[in-house]
Amino acid sequence: MRRMRLFIIGLLAVTLSLLSGVAQADRVKDIAALAGVRSNQLVGYGLVVGLSGTGDGDLGITLQSLQSMVSRFGMVTELEGLNGSNAAAVIVTADLPAFIKPGQTLDVTVSTLGPAESLRGGTLLLTPLLGVDGETYALAQGNLVVGGLGVTGQDGSSLTVNVPTVGRVPQGATVERLVENEFITNEYMVLNLHRPDFSTASNVAEAINVVFGGGTAVPIDASSIRVQAPSDPEQKVSFASLIEQVEVQPGDPPAQVIVNSRTGTVVIGGNVNVTPAVITHGSLTVRIREDPQAVPQSETIITDGAVINTPVAPLETQDSEITVDEQEARAFLFDPGVSLSDVVDSINAIGATPSDLVAILEALRVSGALRAQLIII
Repeated sequence: MRRMRLFIIGLLAVTLSLLSGVAQADRVKDIAALAGVRSNQLVGYGLVVGLSGTGDGDLGITLQSLQSMVSRFGMVTELEGLNGSNAAAVIVTADLPAFIKPGQTLDVTVSTLGPAESLRGGTLLLTPLLGVDGETYALAQGNLVVGGLGVTGQDGSSLTVNVPTVGRVPQGATVERLVENEFITNEYMVLNLHRPDFSTASNVAEAINVVFGGGTAVPIDASSIRVQAPSDPEQKVSFASLIEQVEVQPGDPPAQVIVNSRTGTVVIGGNVNVTPAVITHGSLTVRIREDPQAVPQSETIITDGAVINTPVAPLETQDSEITVDEQEARAFLFDPGVSLSDVVDSINAIGATPSDLVAILEALRVSGALRAQLIII
């Protein structure tokens, strides 16, 4: 009875909180997920037919698949009598959502396995989709939707738009097997945070306890919170729905600076500070230009009293020119307690480029002045 009263009180508290619209925090469902409530990946090997000469051709695996397929209908044929130009061996993949039941449908993705140029206009034949345990959980079949286009001319020139070797079959798979889930039978519900954080885990447990009573939720670690579930299975779905709507103030993210070394993109977190530091940033450019000079040469020969000058290979001499260009150094000062906006304003004021900013941040980190974790991706 006590659990029933707590459940009803929690329902009223969550409803009033949603109606008031005062809180600006995040919902539990946006920052965490129930443990065990997950999708499963399925994969299968199949055959696409009906292509317009853009298939695998004489690829052995495709011809063997065609031979195996027609043999199911009582027909016997040799590999030499088959042509795979209108067929392609493919890999079929799909995600099996949690709680999905037999008879429901899934979207599937079809990708070429061999040298097929395009799957446009093809039809996927009946393909079993297997889980990691080797069991068949769905059957896929249907016409492909291909967003890409590939064209080849007789002179060998070609044009490809997007990716014509990958297609989809909307609702092309039918679920045949149920994945067991312990959601109903478990005594507890475990919430796993999308981003582990001790402060956020503590705040989630505290917010749930405020709504449903003390001891309902207990933080296990930085990633998980254990919640006492109703003993009545009929109430678990409603209880999980209420838990998802509880609003929580997440903990402040750690001070981080993320640098993409390939694109020069720099993202600076809001809690980044630096200790007092003076930075001088400039650039020194040394240019060396080689200008070889050819000096004509000749060979003098005296025969029978006559002097003959015969041209020979010219003599090549090197003329090197070295110039040094040093830009004016840029200097600025970081005072104690400098925050994100101060850092950005100071660096932008001197006209620094993204590469300059990366060099400055790296130097600050090495010196220990940057109070943040520098992450290079």
